[in-house]
This record gives sequence, C-alpha cells and structure tokens, in this order.
Amino acid sequence: MSVPRSVALERTLYTLAAPVLAAAPNLYPDNPVNTAIQLAGVAGAGGWYLAYKSDEAGTGRKFLRWSPLVFAAAVDVAAKNTIGWGPWCMDALLAAGWAAAGLLVMPFSRHTRRSHRPALAAPAPAPQLQPSPEPSPVQLDDGADHFTRQVRQLWENRGLPGRTIVIKATPHPGMPHDLSLLLRASEAGRPITGLKEEDVAAAFEVDVTDVRIEDVARQHGRGGGPGWKEVHVTPDANERRRKAPTAHEWWADRIGCDGGPVPGSVFVEKVRDARRKVTHYVARVPDEMGEPRVNLHALAAALKTKYDEGRLFVTVDGSQVLVSLWDTSPLAQVFPATRELLTPDADGRWVTGYLGNGQPARNRVYTDRGAAHGIFVAPSGGGKTQLMGLHVAADALWGAVVMLATEAPDEKTAALGKHTARYGVGALYMIRLLRAMVALMEIRGEMPWEDGQVHEWDPTRPGCPYRMLSAYLDEFLSAARHGDYGAEIMDLAELVSVKGRKYGVGLKVAGQSIYVQDGFTQLLCENLRDNCIPVVLKVAPKKVTDMFKALGIAPEHIPDPLPRSFSPEEKGRIERIMRGEPEPPADSNTGGAGWIVEGKQPEVLRTLFMDFKAGIDGYFPDTIATLTDYEIRELEARDLWFDWTEPPRPGEFGPEPDDEDGDDGAPKKGGGKRRGGSKPARRDAVTSPRQALEAIKNLSGV
Repeated sequence: MSVPRSVALERTLYTLAAPVLAAAPNLYPDNPVNTAIQLAGVAGAGGWYLAYKSDEAGTGRKFLRWSPLVFAAAVDVAAKNTIGWGPWCMDALLAAGWAAAGLLVMPFSRHTRRSHRPALAAPAPAPQLQPSPEPSPVQLDDGADHFTRQVRQLWENRGLPGRTIVIKATPHPGMPHDLSLLLRASEAGRPITGLKEEDVAAAFEVDVTDVRIEDVARQHGRGGGPGWKEVHVTPDANERRRKAPTAHEWWADRIGCDGGPVPGSVFVEKVRDARRKVTHYVARVPDEMGEPRVNLHALAAALKTKYDEGRLFVTVDGSQVLVSLWDTSPLAQVFPATRELLTPDADGRWVTGYLGNGQPARNRVYTDRGAAHGIFVAPSGGGKTQLMGLHVAADALWGAVVMLATEAPDEKTAALGKHTARYGVGALYMIRLLRAMVALMEIRGEMPWEDGQVHEWDPTRPGCPYRMLSAYLDEFLSAARHGDYGAEIMDLAELVSVKGRKYGVGLKVAGQSIYVQDGFTQLLCENLRDNCIPVVLKVAPKKVTDMFKALGIAPEHIPDPLPRSFSPEEKGRIERIMRGEPEPPADSNTGGAGWIVEGKQPEVLRTLFMDFKAGIDGYFPDTIATLTDYEIRELEARDLWFDWTEPPRPGEFGPEPDDEDGDDGAPKKGGGKRRGGSKPARRDAVTSPRQALEAIKNLSGV
C-alpha cells in the first residue's frame, strides 16, 4: 500500500527536527533557532485560543493541529532551563518523545487530506448512477440564522415530531436551555393534530411540565391557524420559578390555579404594613367568573398558617379579593376603649372594635329611619356586658337618655347603672320600664316641635322637644320566660320594636340567644335586626349556622366558627409526651371576639375593652341626661313614673281579687287591664301550674 505524500513529508520533518529541538538550547542557548521555536509555540497557543472561542464545529481537531508547535516550544524551554542535557539525558528523551508522538498522530497530514489514495492493486470501482437524495423538509432555503438551523437539524434527527417542521427558533436571553419554536405542518394544508407535549419533551430531553404548546394567530406576512403551533421549552425558567418565584408566579401556581384556594384569581399587588404587622395581598378575578370563590382552609395552608390561628382574613369586594395575613392574630389583641372612640360622629357612628382586616368596626346610635335598636348575643363569659357598656357610653356621650334593666344583678351592670337615668333588676323592673316606653311613644306623638307641628323623630331636624331614649334589657329572654310578667314583657318589646324608632325610642336587647324556639318572636327579631347592627360574640360552633339563620343571613354568607383560642399552640408536644410532662393550660382569649352584621355578610371583629376594674367614669359624660319635665308629668299622670323597685302596687297588674276567702291582699299578677295603653296579656302564656290554676278560676268565675 502506498503512503500518502503528506504523511511521508510530515514524518521526515519530525525525524529531522527532533535532534535540532534537543541540541539547539544546549549548544547555542541564544541561537535564533530557539527564538523561532518559541514564537511558533506562541502561534500555536493563539490558535488554541481562537479555536476555543469559535462557535463553529471542529474545535478538537483544531487543538490537535496546533499541538506540535506548542509542545515543541515546551520541550525547548525545558531543555534550555536544565543543566547540561539534564538527568538521564532528559532533553534528548523529550525531543524523541515529541517526534514519536508526531509520527503516530500526524495531525497536519491526517486532518488536511480528504481521502487516502486507493491501493495500487485494487481495481477502480465501476461508476454507478446514484439516485438523487430527496430534499429534507427541514432544510428550508430561507436564510435562517445559525441557531434555527441547529434546531432544525435536531428536530429532523428526532423524526419530525407531529409531522412538523421548524420555521423559526428563538433562544431566551439568560436561559441557556430555553427556547421558543414556531412550527408548521410538514405537509401544506394539513392541520397539526399529533403533536403532544410528550413528543417535544422527548426531543429536547426535558420534563413534560417544561413544554407549553400554543395556537398561532395569523399575522401580516405569516400564516396561522391549525396548521401552525408555537412551542415554548422552558426548563431553566421553570426551575427558577420553582426555587425563587415572583409574587405573580407564586400566586398563579399556588392560589389562582384550577382547584386552588381562589381559582381564577390574578395577583395585583402585595402591601406590607410594618406598623400594624400585617401583609395584604390584593387579587382579582375576571368579571365573567362572577364573585370570587374562596376556600379559607386551603388558603391558610398555602400561606403557611392555620385557619384556627385567627391570622388570616379575606375581604371580597365585587371581583376583587383582599387577603390580610397578620403576624399575630388581631383577635388576640386588646383594644382599649377610649372616650374619643366611643363618641359618635355627626352621623351617629362610633367605633365598637376592630375587624379582622384592621378596619374600625362602627355601630350607630340612630339610623335614617329613626332611633337605632340593638341586639347583643353572647354566652356567659363572651363579653356581652362589656359590649353593652360600650353602647351605653356611646348613647350617653351622644346625649341620649339611657335606662338599664337586667334580669339578674352583677357587678358590671351595677357599675353601668350609675351612669344611666334609671337602673333596676328583675322582670318586674323590666316590665315597668317597657310600659313607660310604650307610654312615651304616645306622649311624644302629641308633643309639638318648635314649628308648632308634630313630626317623627329625626336627629338632623332642629326643634325636637325631647331627647332620644335608649333602653337596655339585659338577659331579656330570661325575663321573657318569667311566669308572671314574661308574656307582657314580650308583647311590649314587640310593640316598641315596631313603633319606637319613630318617637326616638330605641330598644337594646342582650341575651344568650335570639332563637324563636327559645322565646324570641319572629316579629321582634325581624324588627330589631332591620333597625340595628347586631353583634354576636363567641357562639358555640354547633350554633353558628342556626344563630345567623335567625338573623336572616343567607346560607352562603354564614361564617365558619371562630377557633377556641387565638394563641398559637406551644411547640414541643412530642418532647413533652416523651418526658411525661403535662400540656400547658389553654388560653381561650376569645372574650369580645365575634361578628358584627352591618350588611349581608358578617364580619369578624374584636370589641373594645372597657376596664371596669380601673373604673369606667372616664368613658361617660359628667351629667346624666333625663326625660323632660313634661314627659315625667305625663308619665306620673298615667301612674307609670315612680320607684320601679317597689313591690307590685294594688291594681297595677289587674283588678284586685275578692277578699272573701281570706287572702292576704296581694295583688294578682299577669291578668286584667294594664295601665299605659298596653294590650291585654296573651291567654296562651301559661308557663306554670299557678298560672294554669288562676286561668281556670277566671274562666269558671270562682
């Protein structure tokens, strides 16, 4: 076999150059030959650098071509810096090794010649006609850039997934592995139907989640429709999104996704209130989706909290959603009451407490329809008396006449009673107060104003001859179930709830329930609800639904029960179990926490705290408002204004019974005609054996 001429020439050059390479630095250190060898090595190193920086293929082949010059310079420098020929004649051995490597590899001749010459004895092959190869559909002659051509080659090597061709490939800046593809069906007029994310992911060796296929809208100069697709391959962007997402990306992936806590919502902004230690997230949903749907428990989990901690509150306003995440539950905080907060403004509104989102929760002393009524519902220890004290102070600061009656005495109501025009205990006191209220409606209905006319009560109209009267009935249902006075108490309360607002008479009812089955009538509940802003505190979880149904709240707006405690659970329970230690005592801290129902949807709030132990005089005005002299004279004329703590007066609750049987002369209670214009007691109000016996005697005439 003949040796190619370039191979023979290169071998000869290596053989002749090896002795020179070894001898030159030892015989003539300053010889120009050494300088030439070192310059050649520098040139070879420059060739390496250019090959490294080039984007073209064949970098390794270029490194191999320049390697003889670089290694020759290295051998020359090593021989020049050794003493003599070096140990064991190292200079000669290095030169010989350099020549041997060149003879074996032959970088110049091997990488420059196109092909070896055929063997001399081999016959020349007969020429044959080769069929012309079919043009590849990806080899489009459209002047595409180098990146697009590379992607087209890869796409063809992968078998043209989905029978598509690459029209344009665009790399994503800063993302080495991310790109976008504009694809077209390989056959004109055929839609792309078989292309799936799995096909693209397999072609580029990425996860399926890193591929997104989109439709292509038609543009000027470019087609569109079902025969075109745009593909985004984004492994780097998705990796960055998983590790360090932006606020918009985090919301879209965790909150607004399908099946998420607020599906379909789009993040708008995030606002941090450092002073109040709360973070607000604002989002919105498209108008066509209607009102946002919020899963509070799933939202709490996404925000790395628990719903029971009381740190998360959501406010829906049309298509917008406000998510407020507090560092610590605002319902566990104490908001001290102040005279400034309790003083009503020009519209009769004052601050009752603070909502879960931090807004002041306001109640009112009057409405646009007249005097405001009130409903306070809370179990024992729920903060009902505290709440009632706030309302009493607000009414007094506004200048109203305040009267208080409670079914059973306690320390706090007695302290409040010192700041009211009248205060008493028991069902008897309550019925006398209600009789006076009913009579006042009649009296005020005939009192002329400054213009000489009679008007319905309106705090915005000047010339009113009387003050608003606000009467508080604590433990109302207990009094309404009283055997002797309960029926009349309920009847009078109904009457005041219907007509009292027109005469400046407000009825404030406090108790542990507003259920009809517990004694509340439907009429009384509806009248109070429509003319007040009810406050419900700390209701047992099983009663929440029924309680708000009784208040007329729609089922979709009935809130979830409040947690038993707003204090975070102490960590280390497993360690305590392992050590056999008891659990720390639970801190309920939910007194004064509940809901205020001003609109159609209850809002969570924490009421202000009135410190009874420190004294409550500072919350009230210096003078106590009372009824006018005219009103008192009219009540006295009706025998309704006296010391209501007295025992029942003769004839106060009906005609005296016959004394033939030697009775002790005590007046009979519960029947007959009553003073003050009230209607007769209901005959069906028989709640004790004594009443049943008296009813039988009345019917039989004995």
